[in-house]
Amino acid sequence: MNKITTFKKSFVDEHGRERIFNGINIPDKGGRREDMSSFVHNVDGAFLDRAKELGFNLIRLCVTWELIEPEKGKFNEAYLDSMQAILDRCAARDIYVFIDMHQDIYSSFGMGVGDGAPGWATLAGGLKPSKPKFVWAEGYFWGKAVHKAFDNFWANAKIDEGGGVLDYFARMWKHVAARFKDHPALFGFDILNEPFPGTDGGKIFRKLIYSVVRVTLFDKSIKRTKLLGDVIYKDRRVYFLDNYTGEVLRKVSSAADKLVYKFDTQKYSPFINKASKAIREATDEGIILMENSYYSNLGIPYSAPAVNYDGKREEKLAFGPHAYDFGVDTPLYKYASNERVGSIFAEHKRSQDRLNVPVIVGEWGGGGEGTGWFPHVMFLLDLFDKNKWSQTYWACSGMEFLHSELMGVLSRPYPRAVTGRILRYTLDRENKAFTLVYEQDREFEAETVIYLPSAPLSVETEGEYRIEYGPEGGSGLLMLKTGAGQNKIRINF
Repeated sequence: MNKITTFKKSFVDEHGRERIFNGINIPDKGGRREDMSSFVHNVDGAFLDRAKELGFNLIRLCVTWELIEPEKGKFNEAYLDSMQAILDRCAARDIYVFIDMHQDIYSSFGMGVGDGAPGWATLAGGLKPSKPKFVWAEGYFWGKAVHKAFDNFWANAKIDEGGGVLDYFARMWKHVAARFKDHPALFGFDILNEPFPGTDGGKIFRKLIYSVVRVTLFDKSIKRTKLLGDVIYKDRRVYFLDNYTGEVLRKVSSAADKLVYKFDTQKYSPFINKASKAIREATDEGIILMENSYYSNLGIPYSAPAVNYDGKREEKLAFGPHAYDFGVDTPLYKYASNERVGSIFAEHKRSQDRLNVPVIVGEWGGGGEGTGWFPHVMFLLDLFDKNKWSQTYWACSGMEFLHSELMGVLSRPYPRAVTGRILRYTLDRENKAFTLVYEQDREFEAETVIYLPSAPLSVETEGEYRIEYGPEGGSGLLMLKTGAGQNKIRINF
């Protein structure tokens, strides 16, 4: 497999080709369980063969600190062996893996309410969270135990003579990095899923609630007659959220800007610098992914500076933003707003420009009944293509997912490796055509590679090409050889 690194806003390989990654999340994010010796899902050869056939070439492998270090100072080598086996099988199929240290409300707290840190690293002052009544994330909004545990995490509260919580977290990452540093499938390290501010996170939630009320009652961009009708009349209630456009959402979320800025710059930045340094003490391989905080999923500006330690900026750095619309994973998701989510990703684009790094959208998408939400997924894929962003869809729970109707949307043509600088690529679904335009400054020994979900009707290009089909004969890879200058290829299906 090619070594992947970064150059400005692009991923590049050892041949100098610009790379695009099309992927999925595979999560193992439960708390302590009876058998912690292996990854919870069966990511076997058949599963990965199907993923490869569909064009997925990247996996965000979501694991937790509790699974890796269930006892203080004792790493769960059997579990790491199971991760190794997954990476081995991925390498055999040219699928890359980046390891995500996942958390949801910090920890399971021994109650199965969340996931993340082991019990010995959950310093909540004896507090216990309540079981959620409506949504899993309630602990973020008003959970004192969750807030306390995060406060102690960011403060590196002392555990024992071995150091504080962050010291142990960084050593855990160093152990993981050392374990996988030479693996050909290793893409990189997603250091912490959706970091949450702790007590300030509760303050942010209250500010947002007050802001929703204020904007709803007094802002002129809200048409209150329509809003009232959407609430009163049963057949119009599904359109209630349409009153909260991207512009309105930003007016609401701006109330939390200062607290999120404070968290990004004063807590998250020192944390990711520390963890990244620990990883780099083990290996120079792998890309470090920065994530936005939980609340920047709403489009609140992300302000953390680029990873920097020992007076130098991390060279292999990427940004891994997340965003979801209201109603995600519910029947209401078919009413997801392109404009609203587009405004969130526009803010993430500004963060990318500021950091000058490539992007992997680490989590996006949704779910719901039927296929009414598929056009929203198509809109987001087109947006990612416009920005030349790689992505990993949330989330895959087994082989059934890879045989769902959604694969007809997610499995699509895209440029996997391009000999030069990509200018643009687009999928015209109406006319069933894919177009790639790129600029090549020299002759390359390597070829441009485009994933094909099915055999094309025709290929329009001045270059020389061949197609390699998979064992099932459905999907394949178009291998293209072109010269210096601007090159264009159009593939008709």
